Amino acid sequence: MSKIDVQFEDDGMELAKKMAEEEEGIGRQPTGWQKYLIPTIAVSWSLYQLALPRFIVLDTTYIRAIHLAFALTLVYLNYPFFKKPVFGINYFSNKKSIPLLDIFMAALACFSALYLIIFLNDINSRQGAPVLMDIIFGITLTVLLLEAARRTIGPALPIISGFFIAYCFLGPYMPDLIAFKGTSLNRFVGQMTMSTEGIYGIPLDVSATIVFLFVLFGAMLDKAGAGHYFIQLALSLLGRFKGGPAKAAIMGSGLTGMISGSSIANIVTTGTFTIPMMKKVGYPATKAAAVEVAASTDGQLAPPIMGAAAFIIAEYVNVPYIQVVKAAAIPAFASYAALFYISHIEASKLGIKGLPKSQLPKFFKTLVSGLHFLIPLGMLLYELIVVRHSPELAAFNAICVLAVIMLFQEPLKALRDKTSIADAFKKSITLIVSSLASGARNMVAVALATAAAGIIVGVVALGLGNLISEIIDVLSMGNVFLMLVITALASLIIGMGLPTTATYIVMAALTAPAIVNIGGMQGFVVPLMAAHLFCFYFGILADDTPPVGLAAYAAAAIAKSPPIATGLQGFMYDIRTAILPFMFIFNTDLILHNINSWPQGILIFVMTCFGNFAFASATQGWFIAKNKFWEIPLFLSVTFILMQPQRIAQWLGMPHEQRYWTYLIGMALFAIIFFLQKIRGSEARQPLKAQLK
Repeated sequence: MSKIDVQFEDDGMELAKKMAEEEEGIGRQPTGWQKYLIPTIAVSWSLYQLALPRFIVLDTTYIRAIHLAFALTLVYLNYPFFKKPVFGINYFSNKKSIPLLDIFMAALACFSALYLIIFLNDINSRQGAPVLMDIIFGITLTVLLLEAARRTIGPALPIISGFFIAYCFLGPYMPDLIAFKGTSLNRFVGQMTMSTEGIYGIPLDVSATIVFLFVLFGAMLDKAGAGHYFIQLALSLLGRFKGGPAKAAIMGSGLTGMISGSSIANIVTTGTFTIPMMKKVGYPATKAAAVEVAASTDGQLAPPIMGAAAFIIAEYVNVPYIQVVKAAAIPAFASYAALFYISHIEASKLGIKGLPKSQLPKFFKTLVSGLHFLIPLGMLLYELIVVRHSPELAAFNAICVLAVIMLFQEPLKALRDKTSIADAFKKSITLIVSSLASGARNMVAVALATAAAGIIVGVVALGLGNLISEIIDVLSMGNVFLMLVITALASLIIGMGLPTTATYIVMAALTAPAIVNIGGMQGFVVPLMAAHLFCFYFGILADDTPPVGLAAYAAAAIAKSPPIATGLQGFMYDIRTAILPFMFIFNTDLILHNINSWPQGILIFVMTCFGNFAFASATQGWFIAKNKFWEIPLFLSVTFILMQPQRIAQWLGMPHEQRYWTYLIGMALFAIIFFLQKIRGSEARQPLKAQLK
């Protein structure tokens, strides 16, 4: 490799890391006394959140307000007004110091967020009749929240929220189809900033009580080195197989995605290792980056630690979090199984082999080197699944275990290497403090996304809910399938500019009730869980949807591939995930609705995997050999039979209880295609063998 190539790769890595840092909340890096201000507030926020599950008992309104106050303060201190100088003026884009204006805005935003709890008794005594001071600070909080969201996650969410706010007051002047009775300023402020139905709503509560601790847990694991361990472990296991680096990327990204909750951070953690390796064994740059994009994006689907939206689903559907994990398990694992299958197909098409064993880390040595990372993960799973503690208490206990491990990890290394143990302890403490600051910085975007999206939820609660259902019903002409397509497209479009959590909250508030209602009007029951998971899945898929998909830009920067082409290829890989929400809406067995038998669940999972394999073969144009055009409908038929057995049973006149016998039809058809392509492949190799002789 030439020096120029190395320079390009280094530049790509730096660009990807910069994108990850921006997403993780690393904005300003001031000097002097100010350099301690942001980390001190961030660490204080983490310590406050850690105290909640065990040591502090607060009313939920206090928890939400303090959580938002910390987030807003950090944004105004950490993120400049503009990213680059405007008209040569550096004051509003200064990253080396915090301007007085931003310090003032941070203080004002903090006070505005805390206003509700400072004057809570007075506000409760005049509920529904805000005074002038309430209105002033209510408007101030709304404006400063939207500006903070713009600085952190871009203009899309503030614009959408602004549209809904305007709709509140302009509703009576709209065309008849979308006309709304409107609301007064007093009622708007009361709903948004003086109650728990708007900004301080359920999404912010979940962010404050549960999500923060899981994000902190992930940040601590990452600082401790778990991300690097997972990818090395995946390489030691899978690197030698056909297309091994791609398979290792998928496994490593799935494991890392459980703890990161960010597709870009996932790409930077794993992609810096796997993308160059994929290119080394023969994957084109675009496909190498696309595999990493697809794997990292779907990391948020992987139970048991899913994205922040999964905890909000539990609150909205009013079920324990473990029920969300149960519902998401089969679609998530089937999606990853299909991605492994796609990587194998690509390796077959390109004639790619695995890496030599000599170039791979040794499995047993690698496994043992990071066994201590599995202890807090095991603790978390034990707390969630066996003991059935609340998610926040489970995360707190796992964090305590992890903190002890981090404290002694470096001293044990020093003891082994015969270096200074005192210095090692200092390094451990620094690492823990750094992870506390990192966890808080990572949470800023989630806290602001949930608070700003709460404005939209609050507007819907003002009376727009039924109107939105009617509008969606008219647009879809009462057809639930068309309504699902509209919802999926809207999620992908809105999700291009929003974080996954915000996309889910917006779409769930607007469409989840409509999916249930219109499904009922069509004569079949759509569980509320299925409707919410539908919105969740397409919110995640928006991360790699061109032309905006930021995950594709991060991977393309590392691979030195075109971002749009990378996004398109990644989306083609993720189509196998996109069909799953449609399938589980019409076949709730896929989300284990009313299914509590392990053998039955395993059967459904295996058949779903085979159905997804067939769909992947149809979309990728390859199975054992290159597909003939007439084989594509056969693959799609296999997919439909294996994922919708109740529909086939209904057409054949079979009782619903015997629907699983139709799996035999799908598997027989799959076997026929297999043997046809096997024969065709053998015939194609015969002339080649004759030539070699």
